[in-house]
Amino acid sequence: MASREYQGQTVEVDAEGFLEDSSQWTRDIARGIAEEVGIGELNEKHWQVIEFCRKDAEAKGDAPGLRRISKLSGVNMKELYKLFPKGPGKLAARVSGLKKPHSCI
Repeated sequence: MASREYQGQTVEVDAEGFLEDSSQWTRDIARGIAEEVGIGELNEKHWQVIEFCRKDAEAKGDAPGLRRISKLSGVNMKELYKLFPKGPGKLAARVSGLKKPHSCI
C-alpha cells in the first residue's frame, strides 16, 4: 500500500491510485486527484457525477460502472467522455474516492 498527499491530506492508495478507504475522501482530495489525472478544475457536471457515484456505491456496495453512471446520473455518455477523458468510469470512481469498478479493466 502506498500513500499520497492531496491538498495537505495524506491518504492510502492502491497501486493504481484508488483510495483504499473511501471514508478518507473529501472534496479537496477529489480536486487533488482531478488535477493529478489531468482533468483540471471540477465543474458542476463533474460534481453531479461524483455525488451520484458516491451515493450509488454507498447503496450498492461497489462503484458504479460507466453504463450505470450514464443511465442514472443525468449525464449522458458523450458528456462523461468529455468530463473524464481516457476512461470515464474508472476516472469518475477514482476522483469520487471509490475502488475501481468491477466492470473496468
